[in-house]
Amino acid sequence: MNQPALSFEQLQQRAPLALRQSIAAGQYQGHTSGLGQGRVQANIVILPSDWANEFLRYCTLNRQACPLLDVTEPGDPFFRNLGTAIDIRHDVPRYRVYRHGELCEEPLDIESLWQDDLVAFAIGCSFSFEQPLLDAGIALKHIDLGRNVAMYQTNIDTRPTARLGGKLVVSMRPMKAAAAIQAIQITARMPNVHGAPVHIGDPSLIGIRSLDAPDYGDAVPIAADEIPVFWACGVTPQSVVQASRPPLCITHAPGCMLVTDLWNSAM
Repeated sequence: MNQPALSFEQLQQRAPLALRQSIAAGQYQGHTSGLGQGRVQANIVILPSDWANEFLRYCTLNRQACPLLDVTEPGDPFFRNLGTAIDIRHDVPRYRVYRHGELCEEPLDIESLWQDDLVAFAIGCSFSFEQPLLDAGIALKHIDLGRNVAMYQTNIDTRPTARLGGKLVVSMRPMKAAAAIQAIQITARMPNVHGAPVHIGDPSLIGIRSLDAPDYGDAVPIAADEIPVFWACGVTPQSVVQASRPPLCITHAPGCMLVTDLWNSAM
């Protein structure tokens, strides 16, 4: 039975293992931006084993969008290199289940869906570079507003494999020009969590029609003295899955990440 719900503020005080335990107990179902006390957060993609090797190659070809942190053995729901007792069936606040490319459901737990041939991939997330940006005095408006980061589909093609291909998804953070320059310098040193931005400025140049209508996450207002800064986003595989239509794929819901025990500073 689920435990009483906890507030975001309560969860901010919890270390990663306790945070994951709270999520597994059904006490929190929201986004994880700002949680985890400086630990790495991961995007999740789960595929049948006959698609897993090809997805691994796709990640290799598109490392900026899909920086791979860990992979499970077929049928094993535990990540062995990301922290203590990480069970991918329970430790994400909300999942998405795709069948033949169509979104079917958004469960809070996937134990009933687990199969002996499933392989889980953990992919680096831009939430991991947010703490170094905050430590440098760079304001992040979506955190200040208590919102999920804004994410957009672009017109930038990723490098395809035989069955996997699609457009790059980006996350956006508004910044003043001086802060944007500093953010480029900081994130360029963190290639395991998307590295430097892929675009700055006019969103129409990468196929984004309106910043007020993100494809994923929440809209974040941009002031007159700010510019939008765009990073490759680990939601990209969800776009690829929809385009490539494998029989089954399970991902995290956008912004609802796996919080690991790894330190952002080690990325």
